[in-house]
Amino acid sequence: MAMVDLAELVPPMPGRILGGPGAWRGAEMARRGDWVHHLAPREVGEIAAAVAAHGASGRSAQEITAATFPLPTLGPRLKAFSAEILRGRGFVLLRGLPVERWSVPETATAYYGLGTHLGRVLSQNVRGHLLDHVRDTGQSLADPNVRAYQTALRMDYHTDMACDVVGLLCRRTAREGGESFICGATTLHDEVWRRDPDLCAELFRPFWFDRRAEIPPGKQPYFPIPLFNWYQGTFSLVYSPLYIASAQARFPELPRLTPRQRAALDLLETVAHDPAIYLAMEFRPGDVQLLNNFTVLHARTAFADWPEPARRRHLLRLWLCVPDGLPIPPCFAERYGTVTSGDRGGISRPGVAPNIPLAAD
Repeated sequence: MAMVDLAELVPPMPGRILGGPGAWRGAEMARRGDWVHHLAPREVGEIAAAVAAHGASGRSAQEITAATFPLPTLGPRLKAFSAEILRGRGFVLLRGLPVERWSVPETATAYYGLGTHLGRVLSQNVRGHLLDHVRDTGQSLADPNVRAYQTALRMDYHTDMACDVVGLLCRRTAREGGESFICGATTLHDEVWRRDPDLCAELFRPFWFDRRAEIPPGKQPYFPIPLFNWYQGTFSLVYSPLYIASAQARFPELPRLTPRQRAALDLLETVAHDPAIYLAMEFRPGDVQLLNNFTVLHARTAFADWPEPARRRHLLRLWLCVPDGLPIPPCFAERYGTVTSGDRGGISRPGVAPNIPLAAD
């Protein structure tokens, strides 16, 4: 396959400070509590009743829909949260799921059911997992089939591979570490622009990403995409330093990062790690973190786990495609399959049926 013309992938630039509700700063958000929703007893009761009804139905978790998982009070709230996630600040934290009382199947059912009120649940890997377990499996990133969430390593700021909204439910925390951090993409753009408009322009040019062995049929094991994108009046970001570095290390045929690209990445990282910019988000058992995958980056620190398997850090993750998602440029099709709202994202392999793995402990 011939190399693509990278010049064709360079998007327009807004050429200005963007501002707006997505241009939040962590120091300010830390003083506010409006992004945390404490689940009321009635809302928890609705979830528990829907879980029990589903269990009695004999249906599998992947047959759940918003209609079969009724949430009369919480459902409309989730729609309002969705609007905030998609076109507001880009995130919300739900607090108070009683995961300590629920088995893994009950927790998965509750979480999957919540997700269906926000959008369509997507497969997250070539194994067809509609719900995935974020935990240390003891594997190494030296294996290209392994992804960072399967280790205890630090995960730098990134966006996930192919979804509109990424959700994380905390079942258990680590003995030490594993703290969660988020950062607004619009804030990053505006601050990088203030500090160095020329390096900001570099981030609107394509960088090569490794697909890490999750390669769609007929595609190369890597693809180019701009990190910053301005399309139909909407700013979005695609970023994964691990996948950029992996592409450089594994594929000598790809262009090497230029000094200006490296300087732009360094500036992006410097801004993202500014305590005034990022938000450190306490993540307790029973919390659900919901992020706009185009406008919010997330990260975590490395962690040391408990020796007992039943106490080890365990999160559940959902990828969601929403019906009224943000407009994204055509070049995103390399990562999302299509850019059509409501019909994009996910990772699949021919012949592999979607499934929900429940064995985690």
